[in-house]
Amino acid sequence: MATPRPDSDFEKDRLLEDEEEGSSSELSGGRTAVASPNIRLESMDIEGLNDVDVEKDTAIKPETPKKDRLKLVIWIVVNTLATIGIIFTNKTIFSDPTFSRCQVSFASFHFFVTGFTLFILARPKLGFFKPERARIRVLLPLAVAMSLNVILPNASLQFSSITFYQLARILLTPTVALINFVFYNTSIPRPAAYSLIPACLGVGIVSYYDSKSSPNPRVTTTSLVGVIFAFSGVLASSLYTVWVSSYQKALKLNSMQLLYNQAPIGGVLLLYVIPWTDNFWSANSAPLSKWMLIPLSGVFAALINLSQFFIIANAGPVSSTVVGHLKTCAIVTLGWITSGRSVGDKSIFGILLAVAGIIS
Repeated sequence: MATPRPDSDFEKDRLLEDEEEGSSSELSGGRTAVASPNIRLESMDIEGLNDVDVEKDTAIKPETPKKDRLKLVIWIVVNTLATIGIIFTNKTIFSDPTFSRCQVSFASFHFFVTGFTLFILARPKLGFFKPERARIRVLLPLAVAMSLNVILPNASLQFSSITFYQLARILLTPTVALINFVFYNTSIPRPAAYSLIPACLGVGIVSYYDSKSSPNPRVTTTSLVGVIFAFSGVLASSLYTVWVSSYQKALKLNSMQLLYNQAPIGGVLLLYVIPWTDNFWSANSAPLSKWMLIPLSGVFAALINLSQFFIIANAGPVSSTVVGHLKTCAIVTLGWITSGRSVGDKSIFGILLAVAGIIS
């Protein structure tokens, strides 16, 4: 790339280091990242930010490191609370018979909220990223995969306990690693592979005990339908993760630009599916409090997308992975507390084993 003046050797080395750091940035929004360049477990990263954007941000925001750290902590807290909030909010909504078969409608709603959020962030006055357009026909397969990536986990959330729902998402890491190994001949470091074994065993133990009926009516259990939806959702999310990486390289778009294109397509696409899958409910069939949770769920979705960008931009992939582990532990703990199970329940061993596997 031509520049106004020749760069020194030091500057060239620095630019190469920055590019390598940018290409390895990943976002952990409640999922676990794997140390492999071809494995992407998140929907957004900041790969592709150009040097002009970096210089512009540096010139406009001459903040001290202390202020930067404080801002990062604030966004981590916002991201964590929004992730926890959207899961518990959606669980409450889907528990109502009125919305028990509205997963497709909610997916479409969240896609439109995401698209609108990214549209605002791309405005010149904010300039978080430069919007780029891609052909709709090219993005249709990815939009379908993204839809399944949201619908199937939402269906699992309806028929599962929150603890099992979140722990099942841990299987994203080994599934994506397996797909990359089989189809792309890409392997992960051996220590990382070994750490996946207790995580998978823990999820299996929780699946067994959480799906068993309990004599206590206050205990939240997971049905066989919930288990099927959960594992189907893991497979769909893993395929979507791998496809996102391929589409980014083929279209030369960063994750925010790609999501900016595919979210509205997914939202419109699902509008044609809703009449065949969802209930036709009326405003009088559910209490007002449940209806008020729907826009709250959309606000949480917008906050997650917004905060994820700041975290990956200022913290890097390692810190983002730590944030993902923090959210997993928090959601699993709160899910256990609200499930009504006792401390002596046998599934707690599987929970500890799975959590130990992802943080090791």
